[in-house]
Amino acid sequence: MQDLSEHFAHCIQVFGGTTASSRRLGIDERALRRFMNGERPISVQLMQDTAQALRALIAEATAAEAHIATASGMGPNKS
Repeated sequence: MQDLSEHFAHCIQVFGGTTASSRRLGIDERALRRFMNGERPISVQLMQDTAQALRALIAEATAAEAHIATASGMGPNKS
């Protein structure tokens, strides 16, 4: 259980913290903190929703990176 809470806390940080995660997951910030602290059990559904939100974040970041690369004349995936 502790490992899952720690991993969930890491995912919250990837989103940019509890406020950003709350918006992305549609969950109250206090509830998120309780999940991260192990005070509330983390369900399979919550982890699935978190994974889906992370995939959406990846898609947004990829699109933003492509836009920057195109605007700077570097093309996608070129450094």
